[in-house]
Amino acid sequence: MYDCGFTKEKNWFRYRAAAIIVENNCVLFACNETDNYLYSIGGGVHLGETAEEAVLREVFEETGVHYEIDHLAVIHENFFYENGGTLKGLNCHEISFYFLMKSRGTQELHSNSITQGVREEMRWIPIKDLDKHKAFPTFLKDYLSKEHSEIQHIVTNERA
Repeated sequence: MYDCGFTKEKNWFRYRAAAIIVENNCVLFACNETDNYLYSIGGGVHLGETAEEAVLREVFEETGVHYEIDHLAVIHENFFYENGGTLKGLNCHEISFYFLMKSRGTQELHSNSITQGVREEMRWIPIKDLDKHKAFPTFLKDYLSKEHSEIQHIVTNERA
């Protein structure tokens, strides 16, 4: 399957579905041995796939657990310039649909995820300690510290 995204000249775009998974006042992030930051669970939406289907697929691929969707929480427009990794030198634009997943009451995972040949590790980070980590999306600690009754639209511009 093909992700909904493209690269043109020095520009990169992707449509992404992501999960906000909270258990015991901790939020789940992924990391790997090549990147120096934590990132949200999720990935590119495939052509012909809904965002809901994509987030359920990605969560299972990365955690080994079948989580259920609670609701669409955030639509995130993210603009950034990548200094390293596979997107080095590209002007990046990503639109992500963040879904809050239903709590399972346990942090037990069955993760064995490999992305682009690199093993991913799942990490539960206490929400109160998120600011001590280099973690993306950067809005997550603030978002999780408040109650929300509607879908949030967040625009982040980190092209500096």
